[in-house]
Amino acid sequence: MIRNRMKEHRARLGLKQEDLARLVGVRRETIGNLEKGRYNPSLVLAWNIAKVFGVPIEEVFTVEPDNTAERE
Repeated sequence: MIRNRMKEHRARLGLKQEDLARLVGVRRETIGNLEKGRYNPSLVLAWNIAKVFGVPIEEVFTVEPDNTAERE
């Protein structure tokens, strides 16, 4: 699972979801869904988001182990 700190970074820069969406070329709904963890971004989108925030990609997105494999 990929966790993100998009909302925190947006707040730091004073950006609304609409602003970030425009800067990376997606719809506002996409940003909202990413922030809520409904789906994972493509590598290109994750890269572009981190670039807007001016931080390395791993400061915005982190991969956490999927524990479902342990339950099987």
